[in-house]
Amino acid sequence: MSTDGKNVKRLFQFTGIVELFKSPGTKTSTRNTGAFWSMVQKEITDHIRSWRFVIMLAIVFLTCLGSLYTSLSGFDEIVKNGNAEDEFFFLRLFTHSDGTLPPFFVFIGFLGPLLGISLGFDAINSEHNKGTLSRILAQPIPRDYVLNAKFLAGILLITMMFFALSFLVLGAGLVALGIPPTAQEFARVILYTLLSIVYVSFWLNLSILFSVRFRQAATSALSGIAVWLFFTVFYPLIVNIIMKGFEPSKYALPRTVYLYQKIKFGLNQLMPNELFSEITSTLLMPGMRSLGPLTTEQIQGSIPGVLPLGQSILLVWPQLTGLVALTLLCFVVSYLMFMRREIRSR
Repeated sequence: MSTDGKNVKRLFQFTGIVELFKSPGTKTSTRNTGAFWSMVQKEITDHIRSWRFVIMLAIVFLTCLGSLYTSLSGFDEIVKNGNAEDEFFFLRLFTHSDGTLPPFFVFIGFLGPLLGISLGFDAINSEHNKGTLSRILAQPIPRDYVLNAKFLAGILLITMMFFALSFLVLGAGLVALGIPPTAQEFARVILYTLLSIVYVSFWLNLSILFSVRFRQAATSALSGIAVWLFFTVFYPLIVNIIMKGFEPSKYALPRTVYLYQKIKFGLNQLMPNELFSEITSTLLMPGMRSLGPLTTEQIQGSIPGVLPLGQSILLVWPQLTGLVALTLLCFVVSYLMFMRREIRSR
């Protein structure tokens, strides 16, 4: 055999050895990725086929249609009464109301937590109680695939629902007004939709955390609803009662009044719904130039007008960071608890 033939033979032998070492890992990685997406598709199918999701979808859809109708019914008054924000007609679809029903963004802030809790309160404990969790983990897949697939499936459903609702409002405004939204209006609506997804993801992660912590689905559901009610109803009452005892008199110095309002504002920042409300109000109402209390020196010389999109984002950057941090914290805690949990077959 010639020298060239020997070199070709050695090349084929070396290539076969390399493929022998590479193929198992590559095939395993591809197989695991396919198994993960199969789990995600299965979770999405289970959610869509459940009456719980259908009922929540119907409630959110009907309430948003009602708020859209009330906002469109008062557009004649908006056109007649001119002010600095009249150029943002499409944003008024999300914030305007004639008093019959709350505006669109208020409904999302109220019903969004219930949607997130309903999607995740039985994510893990239902699998454990039915005895399917040990069967899933007996397969050659990483354990965290179970938790990640349930979280990703919920996020995808929430994303599709919220973008569908936002585009529904934009489409209704386009038909009613006959003019398309501006680039800044469209960007603000997209950012508002993304932040709504982050807000509902926090409640989804919190409900999954309770699902990992408690064995009974009813206990985890009640825990999530209790946290939502606490921050929605009871925490503002507690803050008002506490701060009532420290309220300065009408003869107090302006610096004392400013510090009092600053402390009260800081305590309210611990509520996730308050963070979301401030973020959405700033994005959908470009005329908002401040969120917390201001001194006389800060107000003096300010020119009324709307803020550009970049300045509105900088204004709510602390609130946005806090909301994302809470979402990641819930996910990390639930992830660590699930990975350390001992799972036995029934």
